[in-house]
Parts: sequence; C-alpha cells; structure tokens
Amino acid sequence: MRKQIARKALITGITGQDGSYLAELLLAKGYKVYGMVRRSSTEAFERISHIKDRLHLRQADLLDQLSLIELLKEVRPDEIYNLAAMSFVPTSWIQPMLTGEFTAIGVTRMLEAMRHVCPGARFYQASSSEMFGKVRQTPQSELTPFYPRSPYGAAKAYGHHITVNYRESYGLFAVSGILFNHESPRRGKEFVTRKITDGVARIKLGLARTLPMGNLDSHRDWGFAGDYVNAMWLMLQQNRPDDFVVGTGTAHSVREFLVHAFARADLNWKNHVVIDPAFFRPAEVDHLLADNKKARKVLKWTPDTSFKELVNMMVDADLARYKNARR
Repeated sequence: MRKQIARKALITGITGQDGSYLAELLLAKGYKVYGMVRRSSTEAFERISHIKDRLHLRQADLLDQLSLIELLKEVRPDEIYNLAAMSFVPTSWIQPMLTGEFTAIGVTRMLEAMRHVCPGARFYQASSSEMFGKVRQTPQSELTPFYPRSPYGAAKAYGHHITVNYRESYGLFAVSGILFNHESPRRGKEFVTRKITDGVARIKLGLARTLPMGNLDSHRDWGFAGDYVNAMWLMLQQNRPDDFVVGTGTAHSVREFLVHAFARADLNWKNHVVIDPAFFRPAEVDHLLADNKKARKVLKWTPDTSFKELVNMMVDADLARYKNARR
C-alpha cells in the first residue's frame, strides 16, 4: 500500500499566540508544519517550546521579498497561513511606517512570492476586526464597510483588500479571516486582557497593589484563540475561497472583563484599578461585535469556550505561573 504523503503547511508568525495554537492543530491533523521566523539576536520560542522538535523552522522576513521566494521554493507548501504582523495597536501609532511595511506590504510580498513559486497553494490572511474601527453597523459582517481607527487597522485593511485582489485577478485560492479579539494564556502581556489577568495574579500574590487601566467602556467580542485557529483551517478546506468573520457574537466591556478576572481571584476590582489617561488611545474603537452567521453556516464553525471560561482560564494560568516561579 502506497504511503500517504503528509500535507505541508507554512505558518508565518508561528512563535505568536495564534501561530502556536495553529501549529498544534495542524500537527494533530498529520501535517508537516514549517514555521517562518525572523533572524534575531534573541529568539522567543516560549509558546512553541513544547512542540519545537516537531516543527521545521526556517528564517525569512516579510520585509525581504527574496527571502520569501527562497522559502517557498524550499518548502513548496500546500497551505500558507500568514499570521505575522506588527500586531499591537498602540505601537502602530509609534511605528506607523514599520507597521505598514509588515502588516500591509508584507502581505503583498507573500502573495507575489506565492503567485510565482506555488500558485496552487492555498493562502490564509489574518485580517482583523480592527478594520471596522468606527463601526458603520452593529453587528459587523463580511459586508460591513471598514473604517479603521489606527495605523494597524488601516494596514490590516490593505492586507485584506490586496488578498481579495490577488484572488480575483490571478485565481489564487486566497482567503481572509476577519477575526475578532481572541485571547488565551499565551497572549502577550501588552494586550489588555492579559494585562488584566497578569495584574490580578500579581495583586493576589502580593506582588502589586494596583492595576493602571485606560478606557473601561470599550466593548469587544472576545473568544479563545484555540477555537479560532480551527476556523482558519476550515477556510482552506472549502471548495472555493471566500472571506469569513469569526467571533462569538457576544460583546463584553473591559469593565466586565475586570469584574470576572478579579472575582476569580476573590478580589474586588474597585479596590485596585486606577484609571490612567496614558492608556487611552488617540482614536478609540468603541464597540466590536461579530455577525458570525456565515462562518456557522458554511464552515460549520462554532466557538467552544465561553467568555467566563476564557477569563477563568487566563487568570488561573497566570496565578499558576507566578506560584511555580516561587518554588
């Protein structure tokens, strides 16, 4: 009997939150998983350390067209997941040019490399609910107009539209997942959800007394990153390429996140949260809420993790991390 050849997947941004969960999923499905990493003096492989020996890591850079071409020539992937980006919104105001190079033009570089080297591959672009920005309708669907309110959101909108253009102009199997906020214990501490759960753990264990915060009235559709990577994979298994909104369909305020997180540690958030104007955005995104009917109908995708389960998971993980560090 002829041995079945494993499908090959290439993940950019494999060392990030989404990349690590996606790599786990694809390995479980029998893929040969390649990860694109940038050459740097400090390599941060913490999120993939438990599976690193099963991955094939290769150096390339979204700023360097030739490196992408050479990478695709070597790997010849069946599926490409472009998750790499300058992904922290506040930083995009500090480094708007670099954000554009990575998060916008970098998508074009990868699509161009794919078009010339492996046009038969399937391409996933990580779009973002931040593209909706100053929302024109609620909830937001695949047809909602974009009104980005940050250099990051604007760059993501470019990446989204260029993916559609390459699909329609060159016949590539190229899709975009418009993912709403998705969190996990692997989220960077600079993001508000992880900032909260890390702060709760520090306060609970006597390592801090206060938690400085910005706007508590912003609403987000928060889900678990481990659920959302399955939607990414499902998009590339369809008969035809298309774009999908991925979210839970329920929004919660930052204040609600605080209440649940502090309650998980038997604390009252009002005794510890301090409002600091330094954490307010120059232009705020007030209310993001996913209309996920298309993903539910076409992909048969539904989120498995509730908002409260997500918050509890993150608080528990940060408490355990600090307790283990003391031993």
